[in-house]
Amino acid sequence: MTARPYVLLSAAMSVDGYLDDTSPERLRLSNAADFDRVDQVRAESDAILIGANTMRRDNPRLLVNSDERRAQRVADGKPEFPLKVTVTRTGDLAADLKFWHHGGDKLVVTVDSAVEKVRATLGDLADVVSVGPDLDWGLVLDELGRRGVKQLMVEGGGTIHTQLMAQDLADEVHLAIAPLLVGQPEAARFLGAADYPGGSTARMQVLEVRAIDDVVLVRYAPKGRA
Repeated sequence: MTARPYVLLSAAMSVDGYLDDTSPERLRLSNAADFDRVDQVRAESDAILIGANTMRRDNPRLLVNSDERRAQRVADGKPEFPLKVTVTRTGDLAADLKFWHHGGDKLVVTVDSAVEKVRATLGDLADVVSVGPDLDWGLVLDELGRRGVKQLMVEGGGTIHTQLMAQDLADEVHLAIAPLLVGQPEAARFLGAADYPGGSTARMQVLEVRAIDDVVLVRYAPKGRA
């Protein structure tokens, strides 16, 4: 049996738990030093995953930006860039998004009803695979494990973070808490309503708390809550 990857959720959020505000421009939550920390975590990962909604809304390139870190990956026998992965139930992905045109290999994980649509849209821009009639996160992780992914960094959005936490599939959470208050109920949050394992009284283990200029990084181990 192929081992599933170690799943690390990464997010920057406001003190009141929001990933963004409702303005057209992306809310900048992290600072320069924290962006550099995120770049290091990306460089240490075998794959980086975002949801299709996040891709459509933010249009990120999702790269390891440091030349030195990319060179170290190559020296370690890894590809220059981690595998970039997205998941989609609908297959609504445009071929002109930046995600497809920067970095190394890309993978789309989808369902049977959307697989041909995605292949027709993207052509040779990405490998496309279906995990069956429904988007089963266990099967997504099995697929990544078969492809040699040992550490998966998940950068959102909130729906995907919520699904992985609710299914107890996240091994570690990195939360960068910015000194901002959003206060807009319709804005995206780090986690939504869900039936989380252990209920509201289960406590996660704290692995680290560190100030990074005006941002506070908290690392949690969600599994084995007590």
